[in-house]
Amino acid sequence: MKYHEIFPIDHRDLEKMIESGNENAIIDALLSAAYYDPDWRWVQGLCLRFLDHPATDVRWNAANGLGHIARIHRNLDLELVLPKLLALKEDPSIASSVEDALDDIRHFLRVQ
Repeated sequence: MKYHEIFPIDHRDLEKMIESGNENAIIDALLSAAYYDPDWRWVQGLCLRFLDHPATDVRWNAANGLGHIARIHRNLDLELVLPKLLALKEDPSIASSVEDALDDIRHFLRVQ
């Protein structure tokens, strides 16, 4: 994965990117939404949806996006998010991203 700058994208274009099926477009959409979209519940739903994607990079960024929501928006529906993330700690392909997200949740949402 190569770093590139992520810009704000409106909902309509985010939805097109997500529905495109293109892994890179999905990742960019997830990150743009997590960084810039004010509707944290909508973004949380996107991230949760893509935690089960077949592509590792998409799952990795979906988990990472949940950490971004905690850090940026200081909010998450923990009853939905924590069980999903805790279940994915055993997936070695995304375990580091899941742990980073859990660290952000613990720190920014004061969850033990």
